[in-house]
Amino acid sequence: MIEAPSTHSTRLGPAAPPEPSWEELVSAALLGTERRTPPVAAREGRSTAAALLDAAAVSTVRRRAALRPAPARERPVPAPADPRPPLPPAARRRLALLLADRNGIGGGHRRGAAPDLTELLPQWLAAAAQHGYRAPEALLPALLDAARARTDLRAAALAFAGPRALWLARLNDEWKFALRGVGSTAALPGADEPEAVRTLWEEGLFAERVSLLAALRRRDPAAGLALLAATWSSERAEDRLMFLDSLREGLSTADEPFLEQALSDRSRNVRGTAAELLSALPGTALAARMADRARACVALVRTEAGADPSGTTAHLTDPLTGPSSTNAIGTDGTWALVVQAPRACDAAMQRDGVVPRPPTGRGERAWWLSQLLEAAPLECWSEWLGGRGPAEIVALPVADGWRTELHDAWCRAAVRQRDVAWTRALLGAPAAAAQGSGSYVVGPAATASTAAPTTATTTAASGGASPDSPAGSSRDLARLLTVLPEDERAQWVAEYIAAHGLSDAFRMLGVCAVPWTEPLGRAVVDALDIARDAGSYPWSFSGVMGLAERCLDPDAADRLAMLTTVPDEPADGSPGAVGYWSEAFQRLVGTLRLRATMRAELAP
Repeated sequence: MIEAPSTHSTRLGPAAPPEPSWEELVSAALLGTERRTPPVAAREGRSTAAALLDAAAVSTVRRRAALRPAPARERPVPAPADPRPPLPPAARRRLALLLADRNGIGGGHRRGAAPDLTELLPQWLAAAAQHGYRAPEALLPALLDAARARTDLRAAALAFAGPRALWLARLNDEWKFALRGVGSTAALPGADEPEAVRTLWEEGLFAERVSLLAALRRRDPAAGLALLAATWSSERAEDRLMFLDSLREGLSTADEPFLEQALSDRSRNVRGTAAELLSALPGTALAARMADRARACVALVRTEAGADPSGTTAHLTDPLTGPSSTNAIGTDGTWALVVQAPRACDAAMQRDGVVPRPPTGRGERAWWLSQLLEAAPLECWSEWLGGRGPAEIVALPVADGWRTELHDAWCRAAVRQRDVAWTRALLGAPAAAAQGSGSYVVGPAATASTAAPTTATTTAASGGASPDSPAGSSRDLARLLTVLPEDERAQWVAEYIAAHGLSDAFRMLGVCAVPWTEPLGRAVVDALDIARDAGSYPWSFSGVMGLAERCLDPDAADRLAMLTTVPDEPADGSPGAVGYWSEAFQRLVGTLRLRATMRAELAP
């Protein structure tokens, strides 16, 4: 047996210097041994820098050797099944190319004839969704990366990726956006699984709950509303807003009691959305309240016989009874509208969705008026204004500079209520639409004064001139066009482009159905050809050219090939413009042919 030496008889040497910390070694390395003396001693024949690196290596080994193995984490649950059919091989290869090119540099200012694959990815996803294909498993990470980089891709990409995208998103923080957005409905329970529906609604992720509610509203609006009502009071304000917006799907008068209750919600945004949805429904209590308020703000007046149609000396006619349509256009005078904006925004108006504080640059009274007119049922105006139709009402002169405010509000009401007749009246003829500010002249008013001069009589009738009316129109032609049927919308835009060119047509083209109709496509191409002949550069129309690449019918490629030639440069044209135009048209034709190939590859 070997005994341990006695501590009393052992001679202790000098204490060893403490080992330097990892932070000290890193600081010395970053600053350099010439600026800071390292906390280590160099051996004979070794430089100070080498000694510092040796100490860092020893410290690294020591730290790693001291780590304890972590307990194994629970394995993730298997990815859910996706029963949709797989992509055809050619379409799968095409998707891989589109995703690989997503970081490429595109844009309307690029030169060259190669198609911009980045801009074709959304269209490819939409076409694949029509066929009901599932995304290849190996391409899901690239698909999620593309959706993370481009918010405009997210809805289509998540729908195509299916339930496995959500499964992957739970395992990678960079894809957490997929858990907050609306994803695929492929794995949602069906109508014959009420227990599964309730479980998913109560325990599912937010994206799953939004998808479930939207699917239920499409399938059974009453069941979707009952599901939402069961947990409404316990939902967060931002979630209530998103869920309430889902009620647009299948919206009907059966939703009115729930929406009326939502008008008393704590969140202003929720109250505003509830009011918007109610005002889109005919015959609701909110619509009636707004109609009463709007009726008190607009009156019909008649000028004296022989007076200017705009009205220089007018007397009020009771807007509740109004003259008949026959008398209104008789020889005893001309009719006009006068406006009296509300003087206060009371609590009842605020509960019904009227926002009391105007945006910067807007007067309070004009702001309140616009909200009342926007929410009032358009069908009431014919009754109040002598039985006139929408076109006749829009053509009436408006006193004291209120025409812009009144017509802008009617435009928003037409969009909200999806009223085609009023939309046609407010749009008028495409050739009469003015360029630039979005304002336009319609019907008989195109050749008459659009605002009555301010006089003592009309000023008294309207409650004063409009000092706080906006100088320009805020109407949105593109949104207004969405109310028209697709073919009529395309025809209106085609005629507008034929009359005015492309300078203000970009947003209008964006709301037209894809592929464009033949008349619309021809109008766009003709306008581009005219611009080329005028000697301008193609990048002045880069936005429209990009839309044409994505929206023209691919079958038009061969017909447009003649535009790819390089004509003689006009004497007064921009230097080199014809060459740039040739490249732009080559890119257009090449993109159309590629879209035709993509369509064929996706065919079952």
